[in-house]
Amino acid sequence: MIPTPERPNEDNRSDIVRDADAQVERFRQVRKNRRTELMQDYVELIADLIDLDGEARQVEIARRLGVARPTVAGMLKRLACNGLIQQRRYRGVFLTDEGIKMARLSRERHQVVEAFLCALGISPNMARVDAEGIEHHVSAETLDAFRAFIVGAAACRRPLQIALAPKSGGNACDGN
Repeated sequence: MIPTPERPNEDNRSDIVRDADAQVERFRQVRKNRRTELMQDYVELIADLIDLDGEARQVEIARRLGVARPTVAGMLKRLACNGLIQQRRYRGVFLTDEGIKMARLSRERHQVVEAFLCALGISPNMARVDAEGIEHHVSAETLDAFRAFIVGAAACRRPLQIALAPKSGGNACDGN
């Protein structure tokens, strides 16, 4: 285990496990994120297709996600029930204002996570793939930290070298 200010060594591990309420809350947050993950992916894709073609059709959504059309139909019904999309007969799928907001936020989260991973030196291709899963599970606080890190990396104009040792007060740009 990597030492942190809150967890300097293995001795504190038992305290973490004993705090059942905190553990319940962590798992509750993960389950909530998993429930919304697919909806976010769908609305983000729908927004991309609308930007590209002026509309999103069920067959194209299925093709891009690599799933069967009945799977897409079920999710579209769920998205409509949640007020995120409107389906128009013979026209396709369109986002509501709430769907547009979710797509924009999801896309922004993805871009921040991807840029953060690139700043760490991860290849752009792998960063894109990894960001696809991570984006749904980071808090606003973590995203803010990623943004700050990205700004520091941009100032250095190179990927930062990350040390696993505790901070020694050095400059982030020189890897200390």
